Formats: sequence, structure tokens, C-alpha cells
Amino acid sequence: MPRAVDGTKHKNKRAKVLKLAKGYWGRRSTNWRVAKDAVARAGQYAYRGRKEKKRDFRKLWISRISAAVRAEGLSYSQFMHALKLAKIDLNRKTLSNMAIEDKGTFSALVAKAKDALKA
Repeated sequence: MPRAVDGTKHKNKRAKVLKLAKGYWGRRSTNWRVAKDAVARAGQYAYRGRKEKKRDFRKLWISRISAAVRAEGLSYSQFMHALKLAKIDLNRKTLSNMAIEDKGTFSALVAKAKDALKA
């Protein structure tokens, strides 16, 4: 029995890859051989990027908290330690958002943290 080279499944698979390669530069967007490699590599970068995004946001939140806390006279590490002592359990994303959008509440939080450090 002869091997099918132009069947529906085969065409659909190629069409899917070429659709994913839409917008790529040069032959990467139109040529099957080149596009399949480009799409595979893009998938690897995307997978890695989803992991890196989590790290990057955590760094950003810590930087923002640190800047806001330094204005209040504490370091980031002292502040986080004081929050643990005061049994205040807020994540970094929330603290960062609070430092930017609600400075009054954040200042009150820093005051509680300072009290917990003294005690």
C-alpha cells in the first residue's frame, strides 16, 4: 500500500504550524521546514519565559516594597521580619500594591512592624 503524503491529517498539521509561525520574518512564516523549527524554538522560549515571569515580578515587588520601607526608616529584611513577628501575613504582591496605591495604610503597617520589633 503506498504511503500517503498529501492527506488531511498531514495538511492540517502543517497548517497548524504555519498558523503559529504567522508574523515571523522571512521564510520562517511560509516555509514548512523552516517554520517548524522556528515554532519549536519559540515554544521553548515561551515555556522558559513563563517561569522567568514569576521571578521577575517577585523582584519588582521586593524593589517597590524596599523603596517604600526605606522612606519609613527600615530596611526590607527588617520589615519582613517585623511582619512575621507581628503575625501579619501579607504576600509581596499585596504589600507592593499597597505601597504604591495606599500610602496611609502602608505607613500604618510599617508602624505596627516597628512596634513588633521593639517588643
